[in-house]
Amino acid sequence: MIKVVIDRDGCTSCGSCWQDCPEFFEENPEDNLSQIIESYRTGEVGEGEAPDDMGDCITQACEDCPVSVIHVS
Repeated sequence: MIKVVIDRDGCTSCGSCWQDCPEFFEENPEDNLSQIIESYRTGEVGEGEAPDDMGDCITQACEDCPVSVIHVS
């Protein structure tokens, strides 16, 4: 499993993560910031775990984030 945390306080709502990996990231309809799709959340909307086969798109989303708020471990 891949652990992902989004520092939502630093998110600029650019949309690159949900464009790169729409299977895992989405726009929050209330504040327009990035969040993790509900089925992969492990707590808050910015915390989750993904199966290993999503690694490529999550890594791409992390690398493309202009403000580096997506943290993968």
